Amino acid sequence: MAITQTEKSVSQPISTPAVRRIKWQEVIGKLIVYILLTAGSIIFIAPWAWMVSASFQPIGQIFNWPPNWIPETFTLNNYRKFLAAEGFFRWVLNSGMLAVVVLVVQLFFNSLAAYTFAKRKFPGRDTIFLVMLGTLMIPGQLFLIPNYMILLRSPLFGGNNLLGQGGHGMLDSFWGIIIPYAFSVWSVFFMRQYMKGIPDDLLDAARMDGASEFAIYWKVVMPLCGPVLAAQAIFTFTFVWNDFFWPLIVISNPDLRTLQLGLALFVIKNRTVWDIVFAGSVISTIPVLLIFIFFQKYFIRGIALTGMK
Repeated sequence: MAITQTEKSVSQPISTPAVRRIKWQEVIGKLIVYILLTAGSIIFIAPWAWMVSASFQPIGQIFNWPPNWIPETFTLNNYRKFLAAEGFFRWVLNSGMLAVVVLVVQLFFNSLAAYTFAKRKFPGRDTIFLVMLGTLMIPGQLFLIPNYMILLRSPLFGGNNLLGQGGHGMLDSFWGIIIPYAFSVWSVFFMRQYMKGIPDDLLDAARMDGASEFAIYWKVVMPLCGPVLAAQAIFTFTFVWNDFFWPLIVISNPDLRTLQLGLALFVIKNRTVWDIVFAGSVISTIPVLLIFIFFQKYFIRGIALTGMK
């Protein structure tokens, strides 16, 4: 059997200089990537690192130029002042309760809707899903007034009658935050795309064993969705914990303030108490970091054990 010239050239070993040149190109390429990633990490981390450093400095040293990355005068007075603020523990309790409740409600309803759109067949399924996705293109600010009016006119809430008249409805209550955040179109889309990768054979086998649709969703699909549930848990908890704008609109009762609303109290007329604000901001980031670290473990474990993607 004849061997062509092309096959001969391919079969010939690559010269040592060529191998070295390829290796150096790979090293230089990786070095450039690492430099860019390191620079990007520094750019993103630097403001937070400076805030942490400033929280341990007296107010007179916070805005020195160049900035003091390591406090010249280390102090914990900023944290003492913030922790001693009236209502601090109530703010933390309110924020934690809202974040956990919204997290649980969203994971249940969003995953249930995602399962329906991913694995159930019914007339108009794709059309309804496309209409839902279309709402993501509408700026969220346009929903503020409609949501506010719906909460204000909610029947039998806040002194309202059956016609939604006579009281303040769900405004100035935790319901005014929980109800609007009970469903997320983006979360449904995210979970649906993940659930579509689960083989239908598993669901058909469960149906042959007599399992109901809810049992299939709860006992077959949900255990396989560990990674996506962990990711959504991180996103939802972080969003609700850090949310400021909507609670500012809904809440007026001091006993219902969240931690972010409490931080706003340290902005007095034209002056901001930066030392206390920085200390409070650092404290407010601790639960977010903890929830990320906690769910990250389950995220990695879910990827390792699922094996269905």
